[in-house]
Amino acid sequence: MNSQGETERARIWASTMDGHGSDRGGDLRTAHHDSRATIGEVSTHARPERDAGHHLPLTEGATRSDGGGDRAIREAPDRFRTCFERDRDRILHSTAFRRLAGKTQVFVFPEDHQRSRLTHALEVAQVSRAIATRLGLNVALAEAIALGHDCGHGPGGHASEDALSPYVDGGYDHAQWGADVTLAPLNLCAQTLDGIRNHSWSRPAPDTPEGEVVSWADRIAYVCHDFEDAVHAGIVTANDLPTGVVQRCGTTRREQLATFIDGVVSASTASGHIGMDSDTAEALAGFRSFDYERIYLRPESLTQARRVVDLLRALVDHFVANPGELPLSAVEDISDGPDRDDMTGSPLMIHAAVRYVGGMTDRFACRSGLDLLGWAPQQLPDGLDLD
Repeated sequence: MNSQGETERARIWASTMDGHGSDRGGDLRTAHHDSRATIGEVSTHARPERDAGHHLPLTEGATRSDGGGDRAIREAPDRFRTCFERDRDRILHSTAFRRLAGKTQVFVFPEDHQRSRLTHALEVAQVSRAIATRLGLNVALAEAIALGHDCGHGPGGHASEDALSPYVDGGYDHAQWGADVTLAPLNLCAQTLDGIRNHSWSRPAPDTPEGEVVSWADRIAYVCHDFEDAVHAGIVTANDLPTGVVQRCGTTRREQLATFIDGVVSASTASGHIGMDSDTAEALAGFRSFDYERIYLRPESLTQARRVVDLLRALVDHFVANPGELPLSAVEDISDGPDRDDMTGSPLMIHAAVRYVGGMTDRFACRSGLDLLGWAPQQLPDGLDLD
């Protein structure tokens, strides 16, 4: 990472600021360059109809539940839950999801009212549900994707991707890692895994409209709540937002979320494809650009990121060189225990070390730096309580 914080991941991330124009006419903006999911005509039900117990029919393009679901290992259907409801529940009860409570969203070791990676996932699920409900999509699938979308994140936020990329062919992408490694033991449906794997705007478009909804919901949620956390921390003020952003979406989280959710719903209803009208999308891009420059790339954030990168790489190198110090649970699928020292430096052991370190919470990673590496506290990200 150079002095400006420009890594390959950061450049790719910044390149998705504006989304993509649609070739379907009108002013629709899409999250992915190859967005293709079609939802057809939308017949929304307002809240009074739902209060009256009216059934919410799925739109033509919504993803249908199918028995036990399209899973790598076939399962019999549940008596009461759809396959995507089962996926949602499995993710919610998983160790990987619980560990998000101890992983950075923006601030390492967040204070009481700042978001963690887990509360971010819950807010993405809420935004996804709001959009999917109004568009007549499969709400359970959208929720499952949203809850699982960041389970592949390592400790320290996006800096973990920079830290772990040298050890993974093609680089460490939290979206792919989450779907293909972290959540693989849950035997989730193919549509759920596809949405998780491809929720990032730099990835190919998900195959389902619910997956594309989560792509928008993720950005809407973090743009708004990262700003709110930064205001509470005294890093920026509401008056710092660009005038064009304020004029379009206001200064409070409630106004901002409502504007962006309505922007997706109205544009998607009008076009039959998941997207946002260009004026609202421009405001969202301007908001994200502001967060990027004033929050994510501020000097303190870059210092924390550099320390995270150094720590995680040192931990991976330590475990690769000393595989006997890895818990048996971290290598049980590649070694029966006593002979793992013979695998020192092997690709399988590197994978196991990355998987173990990537699964750590911020606090556990830092304490491992103290206990295993003998590091001094000042080498670690600021904020660790050593009492």
